[in-house]
Amino acid sequence: MPETNAQSGATVQQAAGRRKEVVGEVVSSRMHKTIVVQVVRKKTHPFYKRVVSKAKKFYAHDEKNEARVGDVVRLEETRPLSKLKRWRLKGIVRRTALVPEVVAEVS
Repeated sequence: MPETNAQSGATVQQAAGRRKEVVGEVVSSRMHKTIVVQVVRKKTHPFYKRVVSKAKKFYAHDEKNEARVGDVVRLEETRPLSKLKRWRLKGIVRRTALVPEVVAEVS
């Protein structure tokens, strides 16, 4: 509900909360308009003082099917788009080098 300023009578809108953003690597792009992105978070263990990696996969909406496997992308949190998709592709940070496919012949 907007608040009104008593002195000027103007309506003051509250600033919308910032959406979460994560950066990760595309591990699958086989689905139509959907990519799977693996985000690796590194944290120091509180007792052992070693760096521990935790990986998590996110399903993200890719409207133009522009991300490929190996690309590093930025995701933005959004409303639920399907059962698993809660993220949207915001941009491609780094493209992967194209590797030619090798066709194996069966004799």
